[in-house]
Amino acid sequence: MSYFSLSAFCLFILINLRGDNHNESFQVKVEAEETVYTFEPANNGAGPMWTHGNTTIVRYKNKVFASGLETLKDVKPLHNTRWMLFEKGRGDWKLVLKDPEGRTREPSPMGLMSGGRLLLSANPTLTKPDTYNGPAEPQIFQFNVKNPGNPTKILKPVWEGVPQFTEHSYRSFAVDGKAGELILFQNIGYTHVEWSFMDSEGNWSAQGRLPWPDGDYPGYDGVIRVCYPAVQLKDRRVYFLGVSDIDEPIKEWKEYKFKLTGRKWDYDFRRLFFTYSKDITSSVFENWVEVSSREKTAGNIYPADLWVAPDGLVHILWYERALDERLWEDFFPDEKQSEALNYAIIKDGEVIFRKPIMMGTAESEIVPGKGRFQVTEDGRIFVFYYVHGGPDEVKENRMIEIKGDHSFSAPVKINLERPLSNFYSANIRAGSAPSSIMDIYGKDDANEMRYIKIKIK
Repeated sequence: MSYFSLSAFCLFILINLRGDNHNESFQVKVEAEETVYTFEPANNGAGPMWTHGNTTIVRYKNKVFASGLETLKDVKPLHNTRWMLFEKGRGDWKLVLKDPEGRTREPSPMGLMSGGRLLLSANPTLTKPDTYNGPAEPQIFQFNVKNPGNPTKILKPVWEGVPQFTEHSYRSFAVDGKAGELILFQNIGYTHVEWSFMDSEGNWSAQGRLPWPDGDYPGYDGVIRVCYPAVQLKDRRVYFLGVSDIDEPIKEWKEYKFKLTGRKWDYDFRRLFFTYSKDITSSVFENWVEVSSREKTAGNIYPADLWVAPDGLVHILWYERALDERLWEDFFPDEKQSEALNYAIIKDGEVIFRKPIMMGTAESEIVPGKGRFQVTEDGRIFVFYYVHGGPDEVKENRMIEIKGDHSFSAPVKINLERPLSNFYSANIRAGSAPSSIMDIYGKDDANEMRYIKIKIK
């Protein structure tokens, strides 16, 4: 072999070892796959994954904490669960505390401050045990990661006026871990969302209301409620990505669905909205931006994740289904079905880039589900997501890297005993540090909350 040929061969090997020109530019190792707890369905319209825009798992150095829901026996819905707190160190998961007094409906989002302050958002009811629904009081339990079995204090947000909160909180909890600041959003019926901001001194120094987008449907009198958002607080800037959640506004479609289901309600989740505040202490949010819509074909959209990069660019993920197959034949027979996990970048309220992570059609058969970002210590961006379908009934989790030029690496399959279709992750929006370790917490078809630890190499 000539010197030139040998040099070229060595260069080829080096490139492939680096992963610059190889299907797998990174490797993953599953270091844990475990059941954290088993639950009984509460039959109250919620469940352990109901707060999906948030997360119920955080990592602090070598410890991982997760919240759970225990269904209370002999207690009638809707307030028939209580929160639980779990910890995992070097050994197995252990239950360290259950809410000693409160009853609630929904799971408890978590957050983490620098220095080891662990936070759990709760929404205990103020009703008696035999009451179906009623008022609730938002609270935030604070723990020390060294002794999570005892809360050090209970934080009570200060609101604008006296909002009438209930068990249907639809709340969003975001933490700026480095700054030691947090924000809590909580819905008021179908009219607006209340928010309260706590600064690094522990003062609830700003409060306000975020009005929802105006309804723009013919004959529809009302605003467009925005729910299940992914929210990030960073340097007192707040970023909010959510989906429309209103009763079917198109009269013809509503009547058609009623004939099929017999239900007078059928909710619309098909418009993706984004807004942000340049400084939350000013109590001002920018105008709503509609990022995506499946209004034409009554499709489905679900926000998956959001991450704000150091350069201020907002990276977002969302799931999108093209059309409602119940209405397909009679209302839009020429349209084609598809499902996509979409990625976009927003700058100053404007979408400057968008591209599907994966799209599936009737021809491709295998389709994507939800996804989450994972940002490593050196700023690399990965996406963990679910895929399913096809003649072989594929059910698996995959991971891709989003490169600096916004191209995607080839997907890497995560070899799991039980892939997860619905999951949280320990993320920056909840105060966890960027990491090459991804902590995933979610469920498949069983009534179990499971934990997966993945090392990205």
